[in-house]
Amino acid sequence: MQIKHQKTKEILDVFAELSRIPRCSKNEEKIARWLQDWAKKNDFEVKTDQVMNTVIKVPASPGYEDAPVTVIQGHMDMVCEKTPDSPHDFSKDPIKFVYEGEWLTADQTTLGADNGIAIAMALVMATDESIQHPPLELLFTVDEETGLTGANALQTGFIEGKVLLNLDSEDEGVFTVGCAGGINSYLSLPLDFEDTPGGYQDFKILCGGMKGGHSGIDIGMGKANAIQVLGRTLNALKQKCDLRIRDLKGGSAHNAIPRDAHALVCLPADCQNPAQQIVTEIESVIRNEFSKVDPDLSITLNPADDTGPQCLTTGSTARLIDFILSIPHGVYAMSLDIDDLVETSNNFANISIEENQAKVLTSQRSSVLSRLKSLSNQIEAVARLGGGSAHSGDGYPPWPADMDSPLLKRCVDLYKKLFQKEPVVEIIHAGLECGIIGDKYEGMDMISLGPTLKYPHSPDEKIHVGTIGMVWDFVVKLLEDLKN
Repeated sequence: MQIKHQKTKEILDVFAELSRIPRCSKNEEKIARWLQDWAKKNDFEVKTDQVMNTVIKVPASPGYEDAPVTVIQGHMDMVCEKTPDSPHDFSKDPIKFVYEGEWLTADQTTLGADNGIAIAMALVMATDESIQHPPLELLFTVDEETGLTGANALQTGFIEGKVLLNLDSEDEGVFTVGCAGGINSYLSLPLDFEDTPGGYQDFKILCGGMKGGHSGIDIGMGKANAIQVLGRTLNALKQKCDLRIRDLKGGSAHNAIPRDAHALVCLPADCQNPAQQIVTEIESVIRNEFSKVDPDLSITLNPADDTGPQCLTTGSTARLIDFILSIPHGVYAMSLDIDDLVETSNNFANISIEENQAKVLTSQRSSVLSRLKSLSNQIEAVARLGGGSAHSGDGYPPWPADMDSPLLKRCVDLYKKLFQKEPVVEIIHAGLECGIIGDKYEGMDMISLGPTLKYPHSPDEKIHVGTIGMVWDFVVKLLEDLKN
């Protein structure tokens, strides 16, 4: 495609370079080292903390030495999701860009514009001598996507600025001023195995074709959860056949709605035809329920090779299916203060069988801390009632909105002047590092913005190329304006 905005081309060139470096969550060593080398090559001061959070200090433009130090912030890591048939290896393969009209996406994988585009934009700003700006701190955190653990590890004095521009929002023309907090819960259910009964045949149930998406931003869309679809399918089969589960797995990251799930099961030989009919019927029912949001949802039952000598007992099979059915997913409560805002939700994110136990990961979000803790307690109780165990992480706090923020007023006025239209000011049902940073650095005035992204945390992730230049123009003017 032809890119008219010159800076957009420069930003995408840097983004392409970043996209050749592995940077899945918890594997940021190479990207952190690359950023340190980049800073030294450009004669910028750089420092890194014990978890590899990195800050690059950019001196003020002449005349801006006394302007407030401004932090431009994003995260290094990306959610590494791919389609089931993709051969991509995130540990070594570069992300392959695909242009579709005005959009940039990737070939069967997440694109990583969440949040690589923030890094690329900040680096181009730092080296553009035509920009007038205050002293800058480019703050790049690690492991944002699995629980904001990089931001949680920030120490006093690591940054000095009291004005922060977070470039991790996903709609141009929208200023985010508050977000939900989050907690992850880890559930375990003990399982009993026995020798497979004679005459039983192996089958694989595959639930796929679902769109998935961001477990915060997209949770209110009512998309199908592949683990729940699998649970309903197993339950329907159990009603008619002596179904035994050998293994199952579904979901990936805590902040991605599961798109695929599968189970290896064995059934009596005389149950094959009824089982196929049951799967066809439950697929039709569930596809009808999600026809508007997941029209490609599919459930298949196919013969499988012998997968081992043991399967779950009848009792453990039943308990596991009940366990899956009992774990909530989706919107728990809507905000009573802000129209159309999801207040509290849960993502049934991951399930697997390991060491004779079913292991489950859930991810709760809420803009009300007491509701967040209450829902986490409820989910832990489900595990205990089923005879299992549970614990939850410390989580991260909500970011309470400050509608009287001087930075917000400055941004709104400048946006109207620059684009002749009103920006949207919102609170989102997702986790942003601003909540943690504001909690650690008292008096921080913050706002979050960014170019338009769609379907983050899924292989459908894409960025609207034209909005990159718009965000660039706005931030450049804002930095210039911060002298006053």
